[in-house]
Amino acid sequence: MSGIPVKPIIVIVLLVALFSSCSQPTIFDEQVAIENAKWHKGESARFSVEINDSLTSYDFYLTVRNTKDYRYSNLYIFLLTRFPNNNLSRDTIEIMLADKTGKWLGKGWGSLKENTILLKQNLRFPLSGEYQFLIQQAMRVDTLEGISNVGLRIEKSKY
Repeated sequence: MSGIPVKPIIVIVLLVALFSSCSQPTIFDEQVAIENAKWHKGESARFSVEINDSLTSYDFYLTVRNTKDYRYSNLYIFLLTRFPNNNLSRDTIEIMLADKTGKWLGKGWGSLKENTILLKQNLRFPLSGEYQFLIQQAMRVDTLEGISNVGLRIEKSKY
């Protein structure tokens, strides 16, 4: 018998299986750029997500990118959810972007930091169909400077 030895093939198959099992399938991951990093109170980041499985559990994340020009240590947002049956829900969420000493949280180098915040773990969507999510800034200023991107990520839950 000639060709590739069996042991290297087994090692390759095991490595592929190991790396593919480490990450959870992302069913949605999208970001909206905030023009000139100036988020006006009336503007919303809009996302539409088709959920076909109401039995599967998901992990639900928000992503926020801020520049060094952001003046606050936290960010309040409104998360509006429109369900497939047109019912609405509205949540007010506080996101910490800096610690008590003023050091920026999140990942990134230089003047841009990215924070990924787990909002809900092991969440089941009650209905199949299209969900619409709107994210609005809820700070007490009309134009919020220093937020460059807002995003939404949904993954199949690990648990």
